Amino acid sequence: MDMKTKFFKTGFIFIVAVIALLGTTSAVSADYKSMQGIQSTDTVFDFRISDPATALAHLGLIHDMKSDPNLVINDSQPDIVLVFIGPSVKLISTDRSDFDQQDRETLNKLADKITSMSQDGIKFEVCMVAAHSANVDPDTILPEINEVYNGWISLIGYQNNGYALIANF
Repeated sequence: MDMKTKFFKTGFIFIVAVIALLGTTSAVSADYKSMQGIQSTDTVFDFRISDPATALAHLGLIHDMKSDPNLVINDSQPDIVLVFIGPSVKLISTDRSDFDQQDRETLNKLADKITSMSQDGIKFEVCMVAAHSANVDPDTILPEINEVYNGWISLIGYQNNGYALIANF
């Protein structure tokens, strides 16, 4: 087994273990002292992950947040937005020419995950400054993703509208 395969298998096993652990430790809000008394769980992610497998795993965790009872306030699920910035913009393009076959398969799953998340009300944006600097053709960006000129300005707007910011690098 070569080093890259061993690294990815080890990483995959770790991610599966974390997901399994999270699934078995579902708790009520009282277990999260930090959640007591809050008025909103709306969240915006500054998403910059460049590795397809890692990005897919993170998207799965974010998707699970939408229905996590710990984030439901007054019977209302959180509003969740992901802003793709930096190297992550290559992952949301239908142009997969820079990726090997294994990554292309993962990117197909990632595109399906984005479709599913969008159907569940999660919103997506892409920083076009980052897309242009990464030579991503705007016509290849997945259809669920709204284009904004500058992702940082979008993040400022969400934060000033009460969204919690999570840096996802």
